[in-house]
Amino acid sequence: MEKLVYALILASRKLRPYFQAHRVEIRTAYPLRQVLPKPESSGRMLKWTVELGQFDLEYMPRTAIKGQALADFLLEFDSAVNDRALVMLHPPHVEEPLEEFPHPWWILHVDGAVNNGGAGAGLVLVSPKGHHLKSAIHFKFYATNNDAEYEALINGLKIALEMGVRNLIVRSDSELVVNQVNGGFQARGPRTELYLRCTQCLIGMFKEFRLECVPWEKNGNADALAKMGSQQEVVLLGSIPLEIREIPSIP
Repeated sequence: MEKLVYALILASRKLRPYFQAHRVEIRTAYPLRQVLPKPESSGRMLKWTVELGQFDLEYMPRTAIKGQALADFLLEFDSAVNDRALVMLHPPHVEEPLEEFPHPWWILHVDGAVNNGGAGAGLVLVSPKGHHLKSAIHFKFYATNNDAEYEALINGLKIALEMGVRNLIVRSDSELVVNQVNGGFQARGPRTELYLRCTQCLIGMFKEFRLECVPWEKNGNADALAKMGSQQEVVLLGSIPLEIREIPSIP
């Protein structure tokens, strides 16, 4: 609990002018609203409670957020903010000497598909507690099968990073892409080399990372999303977000 309160303290110090001028909505699964005002709070918690008391904070329960919906929120955050701000509170990487917080492993299933309707990607990000965050992407540019597989991997890595994931296992049924990224196969052609470099750059941002090749039947959800995304099957996708990509991830 102290780590979460300390994360809020850091945010209030770095964004102090905004915290002073606006009402800030805090979404968290922890009962901070009940814990912070308690008179028996002592030590650092009491000090932090007093410091946060000068701001207009509203604590709200955090609901489940789809991976792509959160990615869209992060991209649109600057233009969407008016009189309220939404702060997603989670244990941060802090510079002060607190005990190291263990980072759990997430699992990302990715797949790409190309057919007569176009190209697409399917992503399924599984949290350590078993929650599935699903997303589909439609590519409005020409892409080969390998391009679609790399696009699926790259876009999945970006969403995982935006979610704050530190330890990640990626599972793909593309033997070629997995072996190229892991160093077993050589990347041939300038386009493939660009995709490989882009992927390696994103991988370097994780604390721990593994890329595994799995049989198709163990990647069925991502495969189905990729096929629907390639054909822009919005009706079949239902509540699953469908993103439209106009340009590739590489130059």
